[in-house]
Amino acid sequence: MLTLIGFAASNYYNKVKLALLEKNVRFDEELAWIGETDLTASPLGKVPYLRTDQGMLCESAAINEYIEAAYPDIPLLPADPYAAAKVRELNLYLELHLELVARNLYPEAFFGGKVSDGLKQKIGQQLEKNIPAFGKLARFDTPFIAGDRFTLADCAAITHLPLVAGATRLIYGRDLLAELLPASRDYLKRMGQRPHVATVNADRKTNTDAMLARYA
Repeated sequence: MLTLIGFAASNYYNKVKLALLEKNVRFDEELAWIGETDLTASPLGKVPYLRTDQGMLCESAAINEYIEAAYPDIPLLPADPYAAAKVRELNLYLELHLELVARNLYPEAFFGGKVSDGLKQKIGQQLEKNIPAFGKLARFDTPFIAGDRFTLADCAAITHLPLVAGATRLIYGRDLLAELLPASRDYLKRMGQRPHVATVNADRKTNTDAMLARYA
């Protein structure tokens, strides 16, 4: 039995959780807030991390690759090497050039902190460049973001894109994702109708409320 460890307010935790649910893999969840994580399993104290029969794994990308290889019955990566590489390309782009850029805004957008005006301007300029570029890689003309089948790229997009949208709306008064990539709105709405996505979103909301109360 696998155990996913972390907290459901985390988009990286939810990226893994969604993959497990979509692949119909049995797993338990174990709550670990930041500051309460097992540093032998996740040396930087990040979530999520995964307990397996063979040992612990950290880093969401590595965890999802393990799950994909260990539980192949419902694949979330195409068998074709090029198509699989395109899924990984989308994952990397989402995380390196969208989510990790927008993450600089989170302290003020979501947690009551302050981000300097200079940094806000820099991040805004980066996102205005990176979001349209992402649109050139993503497949919004197909049912899913990498084509006709749900993949690991959808697990990443579903969990990361709403944070990019929300952070920019709160900081700039403009949802840069919807403004620069209008097709993303229909995509996220459509994905939100999937039962496992609805489950992840409901658990995220409950856990976010608990987190905000905990650190208030």
